[in-house]
Amino acid sequence: HVQLVESGGGSVQAGGSLRLSCAVSGLTVSRYCMGWFRQAPGKEREGVAFIDSDGEKGYADSVKGRFTISKDNAKNTLYLHMNTLKPEDSAIYYCAASFRYGYKWLADPRPNTGWWGQGTQVTVS
Repeated sequence: HVQLVESGGGSVQAGGSLRLSCAVSGLTVSRYCMGWFRQAPGKEREGVAFIDSDGEKGYADSVKGRFTISKDNAKNTLYLHMNTLKPEDSAIYYCAASFRYGYKWLADPRPNTGWWGQGTQVTVS
């Protein structure tokens, strides 16, 4: 049974930082492309960042230079370090696992494929 459980969300002032974690069970993060996605009210889910099985990373232009994705294979956990947060970063953040290619996955999330967590709310004011 595959489970992805996000944590670390919350409310923060603009310019602040948060670190999201995604604890994964039932699959090995080192073997998949792992990603972070977000969805704001009234908007479609969008890709934020990915890290693939070779360690290649990719980011949406809107977060490049502010967010950093990482993973701890020993803990089977995915992270998203978010700095210099802006109000437009407010959304529910989801972690996910897929066999899809990273940049294509960010551009076209297809939430009905792969494995997804339940999400964690991030609010920036």
